[in-house]
Amino acid sequence: MKLNTLINSNKVEFDIFYRKLLSKQLNNSILAKAMKYGSMNGGKRIRPFLVREACKIVKINKKIMLILAASVESIHSYSLIHDDLPSMDNDDYRRGKLSTHKKFDEATAILAGDALHDFAFELISSNLKKVDSKINLKIINFLSKSTGHNGLAGGQSKDLYYENKDVKTTNILDMYEKKTGKLFEFAFSSPFILANESKDRITFSKKYGLLFGLIFQIIDDLLDDMNSFENIGKTPGKDKKQGKSTLLNILGKEKVINFCNKKIKKFIKLNKKEFNNNPNLEELLNYNLKRAN
Repeated sequence: MKLNTLINSNKVEFDIFYRKLLSKQLNNSILAKAMKYGSMNGGKRIRPFLVREACKIVKINKKIMLILAASVESIHSYSLIHDDLPSMDNDDYRRGKLSTHKKFDEATAILAGDALHDFAFELISSNLKKVDSKINLKIINFLSKSTGHNGLAGGQSKDLYYENKDVKTTNILDMYEKKTGKLFEFAFSSPFILANESKDRITFSKKYGLLFGLIFQIIDDLLDDMNSFENIGKTPGKDKKQGKSTLLNILGKEKVINFCNKKIKKFIKLNKKEFNNNPNLEELLNYNLKRAN
């Protein structure tokens, strides 16, 4: 089965599960409605797909896989709701729909994001009862670090701080790793931790997630620069207008794609055994890169 078909199939399956989960766990308040609206946002569910692929590799059961995927997507959804706020990137649309703060109001959107963030930890702490408590605690700690001051939140802060500044490539790469890479790192490596895999395999899984996230963010910057509202479902060209510091601005399109290709080839060369045993992993990295074509 082609990778694109697998991704689409996983999206359908995940959305059915996630919608039911949200309906079961949340009430009918305005806050709950905003949480549902902001999380059922029409995305491709790439992070849940990475969770799924990792779970297949280390043989984690489907129930745990779906809970992990839902926790990751709850964090991602919270970050998008907050990212669109006037005080952040100030966008009225997300994937062709009104942003949560436009559909509801700004205060409700902030609280919906906060509540989705907490919902992720509620899911992990209350639904992985058969998992060893020490490993479960390790997963909770890992997700906390992935989303906190040295993870997603820290990366978002740097992204805003670097606007209209002359920023070094190393600083931009660090910002990408935090704001995008850390959640992808968690998505792909948390199943390896849950399965109590070897230190080397966990290290590989973390590096894979970070690399995937790096390329994902670089291509997102490219798509923002070259696409229309119809293609990306949000205001195009905003990064440039807001003076965002991106690798694309420093290297240009051709060099930034070459940069990604070199990173992928080097990583595959260093981890031949994992890629030989799991050919989807190489295809997934290249699929990520091909989004710009």
